[in-house]
Amino acid sequence: MELTVGTVLEGKVKSITNFGAFVSLPDNKTGMVHISEVANAYVSDIRQHLTEGQEVKVVVISTDNGKLNLSIKRLEARAVREAPANRSNPRPAPAQNRPVRTAPTPPPAPKTADQLFEEKLKAFMSESDSKISSLRQYSDHRTKSRRR
Repeated sequence: MELTVGTVLEGKVKSITNFGAFVSLPDNKTGMVHISEVANAYVSDIRQHLTEGQEVKVVVISTDNGKLNLSIKRLEARAVREAPANRSNPRPAPAQNRPVRTAPTPPPAPKTADQLFEEKLKAFMSESDSKISSLRQYSDHRTKSRRR
């Protein structure tokens, strides 16, 4: 069986590491699901989402030098996208055709005197640092020439 990007397969979790899970696939092939490809939420411990021997549905996301990189979360996202197309009524609801309106963002609050002072101080410090560094370079150059 030719495994290309986008192929959906069923497999069994063979082993779990801190960085991902190795999945046994048909035709005695093995692929890896990286920890970042397990779920749409942040995964700190992969063992909270997968167990060894668990049957999983995966999609091939890349094939690098014979290594299969798999994803579970991209398959979940695909299922969510395709779900509306599987309805008996193919026409989208009128609300889906409308542009999404968001509330206007309020203008930023006026800055306090302390905030204005902090900004001015930061600007002064960065300008001062750049002037000092250029003076030091000039000074270093002059002292080197005198030593000769």
